Amino acid sequence: MEYRHLKVERRGRVAVVTFNRPEKANALNARHIEEIEDAALSFRDDAETRAVVFTGAGRHFTSGADLTEPEPAPPTLVMHRRRRRIGQRAISALREMDQVTIAAWRGAAMGGGACVATALDFRVGARDCFMSYPEINIGVNLMWNSLPLLVRLVGPARAKQLVMGGERVPGPRLLEWGVLDEMVDGHQVMDRALAWAEHYASRPPVAAQMIKRSVNAISGALDGAVMHADFDQHLLASATSDAEAAVDAWLAGRDPEFEGR
Repeated sequence: MEYRHLKVERRGRVAVVTFNRPEKANALNARHIEEIEDAALSFRDDAETRAVVFTGAGRHFTSGADLTEPEPAPPTLVMHRRRRRIGQRAISALREMDQVTIAAWRGAAMGGGACVATALDFRVGARDCFMSYPEINIGVNLMWNSLPLLVRLVGPARAKQLVMGGERVPGPRLLEWGVLDEMVDGHQVMDRALAWAEHYASRPPVAAQMIKRSVNAISGALDGAVMHADFDQHLLASATSDAEAAVDAWLAGRDPEFEGR
């Protein structure tokens, strides 16, 4: 695939994947999500690359779904469900990478961008980075099978603050909560993420990759069983009057009123 919205650079045993829509705060449209999936899968047969750093061009990691470019709904519900699973597939592709993955995180990781960050093995953040899941603000649930990833990092109560409360959590608290593995000044983020990558690239690759896969299998053993219907939940939530009211209010720049309909 020829990439429009990201860049892939290989530097010996380490690669760097850059989300490259800085004019849109690296917001994720359908094409961008497809490219993330393709980039993750492109490392499947790459035995030379042992660690991959993911980062965003400009000020932000990624600001999540691009609401200015809504994707037209396919003509049938069957195809709608299949098409909208692209985000779930991208997150799965990131999780399944054999290489150790590190986020070099500046600015926002919101919604789908937060899903990407939590799908990686480690996260190095700038002091001004922040995380939020704004889906609740437009009346829908979190998708992409990503809720378990967050719960494992921060625990149930904090996950509820983020996903149910829509709270914006800054870098120092993300470090305290265990989302960040290291926090540094903004200009040091890439250097420190590359240092993490070089460290893990120096480990014996067969052992390191088996350990990574085993840890993921243990911690995520029930993910598929619990989260298999998160998009169907999204279909239900997005069909409510509350969701319509939330989007209208967001576009108008006012606070919505929810009635549970």
